[in-house]
Amino acid sequence: QVHLVESGGGLVQAGGSLRLSCAASGRTVSSYDMGWFRQAPGKEREFVAGIRWSGDNTYYADSVKGRFTILRDNTKDTVYLQMNSLLKEDTAVYSCAAAFRTLMYRPRLSRSEYDYWGQGTQVTVSS
Repeated sequence: QVHLVESGGGLVQAGGSLRLSCAASGRTVSSYDMGWFRQAPGKEREFVAGIRWSGDNTYYADSVKGRFTILRDNTKDTVYLQMNSLLKEDTAVYSCAAAFRTLMYRPRLSRSEYDYWGQGTQVTVSS
């Protein structure tokens, strides 16, 4: 089992940047494909970005492509989400999630594919 804790959220002006971190404990993060999701008030949780356990493959929601970057440092058991050019509509609670890695690689876009979740960190973008 892995325990995930997010940090780095906060209040930022539109156009600004934030870097979220997701620290894993209990089991090495290299055992998992990782993802970031977000949930805005009154909306369903949605996929933001994902990264394969090895870091070789990344994938993004169209709404963040070109602005967000997902990274991982398996030596530190940490996954990051670098968010640039933030928009007001990026305001949400951001959560990281872990999915057991598989032999055959596939992007993990659905919430149901993830086995463990963090509590989330609030990101608020002001205009």
